[in-house]
Amino acid sequence: MAVASAPTEVFPGLMAEGTALCRRGEYEKAVACFSNALKLREGDKHCLVARSKCYLKLGDTENSLKDAEASLKNDKTFSEGLYQKAETLYIMGDFEFALVFYHRGCRLRPELQKFRLGIEKSQEAIVNCIGSPSSIKLKNKEDLCFISRQAECRKANQKLQVKLTKDQKCARKQKTVRNPKTERQLLGELYADKAYLKKLLKDEDLMESSTKQGIKVADLVLSGISYLNRRSEFWQQQKPIYARVRERKLRQQSCVRDKKRKPAEVGRYLVKSMEDIDMLLTGGSPEESCKKAERVLKAVQGWSDDEVPNKNELIGNLYSCIGNAQLEMGQMEAALKSHQMHLELARQNDLPDAVSRALDNIGRVYARIGKFQQAIDTWEEKSPMTKSNLEKTWLFHEIGQCYLELNKAEAAQSYGQKSLQSADEEGDVEWQLHATVLVAQAQVKLKDYRSAIINFEKALEKAKLIHNEAAQKAIILALDDVSKSFIEELREREETTLYSLKDDDFSSENTKDDLEKSSERGESEQSAERGEGKREESDGNDRG
Repeated sequence: MAVASAPTEVFPGLMAEGTALCRRGEYEKAVACFSNALKLREGDKHCLVARSKCYLKLGDTENSLKDAEASLKNDKTFSEGLYQKAETLYIMGDFEFALVFYHRGCRLRPELQKFRLGIEKSQEAIVNCIGSPSSIKLKNKEDLCFISRQAECRKANQKLQVKLTKDQKCARKQKTVRNPKTERQLLGELYADKAYLKKLLKDEDLMESSTKQGIKVADLVLSGISYLNRRSEFWQQQKPIYARVRERKLRQQSCVRDKKRKPAEVGRYLVKSMEDIDMLLTGGSPEESCKKAERVLKAVQGWSDDEVPNKNELIGNLYSCIGNAQLEMGQMEAALKSHQMHLELARQNDLPDAVSRALDNIGRVYARIGKFQQAIDTWEEKSPMTKSNLEKTWLFHEIGQCYLELNKAEAAQSYGQKSLQSADEEGDVEWQLHATVLVAQAQVKLKDYRSAIINFEKALEKAKLIHNEAAQKAIILALDDVSKSFIEELREREETTLYSLKDDDFSSENTKDDLEKSSERGESEQSAERGEGKREESDGNDRG
């Protein structure tokens, strides 16, 4: 039995260790941890995405894409897998296909800003590569096949690369002539290491020698140079958006000098800034995210409408980012004001999507500070604006949770069932789990213990299906408590039934006694009457 349960205990440990290594930047060790974890639980989508991220950090886009696609094999709507596949395709330069998957993710999870930012940066990259759509004139239908032709060429190149040996790959990379200045900027401090390794290659005696483990020094040196080449290629691919530090500074300085800013420059600056704000927040730095958003907000407010055509919408989005950061920092009142500013701007400019997002965030703040009725009112106002089943699932669940906090169990059960229905339509097992638990909790409040037990058991099956061990433990404890309450209720019913039966027996016995007594009284009265009659007769005879 101990051997069978070992993988269940080891898997979370390996996942936690891999995540910690990834945060410290030890990506190769993290890959090893995640690979071991996948041996225990093959095809785990969360583990595959985690390993894909590490491969991407190492510049191994091919394996990163394989893992991202594998995470979507059994669940095409897995948002993390969609985002990771889109990111990998973007890094590989497949901006058109990346845009497709960013759009898919945005349709499934419209509340996640990272998908919207992905759409923006992909569109920008496409425009940078091929120009504005208005500048392209298609002469015939064959021009529409350029994407498929690019894909075919890419596949042919990939097949060719597979056939090359390691030595040929190294030689091919060494033949690539790079500008030393550009390479120095890309590698940074690692540039000196690469120069040192190249010098070592010239020492023929050293290259022929081997280490104590029997590994040739030449192989070690070549693998080091190969790694640094991959890193420089990786950063070169990143350059259009991420690695223009110097160019961005110069652009910002020119923006300060020039009164009139070019729309393209402003657009790139804003897209990069919004991406930085989101990454800082998701990366656990809400203070930096808030400061960055406030700086960008101040800059945008000073620009003209000609320079930023969608200025009010952008200002609203920045207020939303500031509010989210303030919420993470625990500044509830400030967060509420920021989101209310976003809502006001969205209504003034007739932006329904922005209104929906602002109401969503305001409801979150109200719920966090314990103002559950205000949260319910806000979310119910948002309810008609929901577009996807997944969004409805989340919204109905949160409203039901608030009703549960207010001890309005019937309303909580109703919204829990609505949430479950939407989750079933979407086919999202994780949200089916949350909704079923909410329904069961409401039924416990209503003392409908039998139904609560049935729903907790269903929730337990869902938790096992997605390997959520924390949820399994919590549900088992809840089932134990509900079962005890149900047994107590049954005992009370039995005792009540017994008492009622005893009362019925007692009353029937009393009735029998009363009947016997009354019959005895009747007989004695009759005998007395007969005695009096006889006496009267005897007196009459005597008088005669």
